[in-house]
Amino acid sequence: MRLLRNSDHRRMPWKNGGGETVEVIVTPEGASLSDFGWRVSMATVASDGPFSVFPGIDRTLAVLSGDGMALSIEGLGDKLLTPVCAPLAFPADAPTTARLTGGPITDLNVMTRRGAFRHSLTHHIAEGSKALRDSAGERLLLALAPLGVSTAEGLVGLQPLDALVLDGSEKAEVLSVGESATFYLVEITPA
Repeated sequence: MRLLRNSDHRRMPWKNGGGETVEVIVTPEGASLSDFGWRVSMATVASDGPFSVFPGIDRTLAVLSGDGMALSIEGLGDKLLTPVCAPLAFPADAPTTARLTGGPITDLNVMTRRGAFRHSLTHHIAEGSKALRDSAGERLLLALAPLGVSTAEGLVGLQPLDALVLDGSEKAEVLSVGESATFYLVEITPA
């Protein structure tokens, strides 16, 4: 189990220089944008423009805050992404442009190297408690509201945008603090 506090996430410029990314985790640790196996990051998008191109990478994107953005993805057409939409999976090497629909947004970006890893990204709202299912790889939980996670190692408290990385077979239960626990779950498995 690895706890990744929001205050410790690494801030870095976008690959295309158009903004700033908050890197939650990259594997292997210390990997660059050209040689990572998988990566989870957040970014504030403040203006319309092209996405960085990542050859050989699969990407899934979700909008964490803001109104939304309209994406034009080569080979997939136009897609609207808002905070209430399901995460959108697409090739990170497909030329993509974004148009904001109502001001800046913050997104969650999961990327895996094609042929080495696969990933899924799902949004969850748990009232009371929710057991996380087992996985063949690793799981990353990104809190959107204060919540607790009960594991064999004890109870861990997460604040918004804190993350917890768990081995796929480690038993874990998400506990709400208040009315409900809202979070994203990333599952990474070998290809």
